[in-house]
Amino acid sequence: MTSPKKQIESHSLMPFIDLKAQLARLRSNIESAIKRVLDHGTFIMGPEVYTLEEQLKTFCEVKHAIACSNGTDALNLGLMAYQVGPGDAVFVPSFTFAATAEVVVWRGAVPIFVDVLESSYNMDPDSLEQGIRYAKSLGLAPKGIIPVDLFGQPADYDTIQSIAHKNCLWIIADSAQSFGATYKTKKVGNIGNIATTSFFPAKPLGCYGDGGAVFTNDDDLAVLIQSLRIHGQGKEKYDNVRIGINGRLDTIQAAILIEKLKVFPDELIVRQEIADTYFRGLQGILKTPFLQKDVTSSWAQYTVCLPETVCRKKLMEKLQSVGIPTVVYYEKPLHLQTAYRQYPTATGKGLPQCEKLSHVVLSLPISGYMHEAERIICALRKFI
Repeated sequence: MTSPKKQIESHSLMPFIDLKAQLARLRSNIESAIKRVLDHGTFIMGPEVYTLEEQLKTFCEVKHAIACSNGTDALNLGLMAYQVGPGDAVFVPSFTFAATAEVVVWRGAVPIFVDVLESSYNMDPDSLEQGIRYAKSLGLAPKGIIPVDLFGQPADYDTIQSIAHKNCLWIIADSAQSFGATYKTKKVGNIGNIATTSFFPAKPLGCYGDGGAVFTNDDDLAVLIQSLRIHGQGKEKYDNVRIGINGRLDTIQAAILIEKLKVFPDELIVRQEIADTYFRGLQGILKTPFLQKDVTSSWAQYTVCLPETVCRKKLMEKLQSVGIPTVVYYEKPLHLQTAYRQYPTATGKGLPQCEKLSHVVLSLPISGYMHEAERIICALRKFI
């Protein structure tokens, strides 16, 4: 029997997210789909875009799916639809990627940074309520909440919705990392007043460039967002009835996503199997992700918390030396980043959980085509 040490050292560097294996499975279909676009020649907002929208509506069990240029523009379109502007406050978690707060600043509004729960990495409802009170004390007008479904698990929407209702706030669910997951009886995309996602290549469902989508059950919001996506266009092409953006989706990316969506349910099953293997194998040496009751994750990332006695940098170097890549999401919370230090936090001071997590989280390889979880577990047990 091969010793654990030899088993670890006998492998070359694995991909963190194995897009090449997925391409090998789908290459013939994707090349045919791209050829169809090249043949008909409608490269922007071609027929595949509308086919994709119909399929996304069905997949998410939502009334409207509006494909757009990327996940950041999807968030921006939501804020534009709600006419967010100067003097408004929008509540966002600090432990996430910059796009969530960036779009608020684009609109001239103020992002209020909220702490997260150590258990799920998602928005802390208590911190949210504190932030709403603090925003009012600053003379700002609370308008909405953008929870982020970090690493694939939906946020605690029942509690957040209760807070939103009490304060007359809307919810834009940032589902860039959770597409394919479920929250109780609802699929991601059918949560909040608006939901958005990203089709960046590394996302659970990704294209080969940039892409995104906006989801809503509100007919009026859907019509408005469809207009805003194409320069504020009205019924006539050259009658722009409002100020919009260039948020159109490339047809080739839509064609690719149509093919990828066909195998996406299978990939979600594999991701869950890998997550289950990690959970069983890593007990007792580090903290594994916690899922809420009746919630599933798309496992965009499998992110663990290291013991404080473990040097993350040295562990990453050791894992890299035996062919195992790891990534830190996120090394610095938004409220500590240079561009965002001037904006308020829910406490008016620090956000302890965000700051703690930034020092101990570590994301492990996971995808619908990764079959080396046992080797990764073996290495982690050896080095920790």
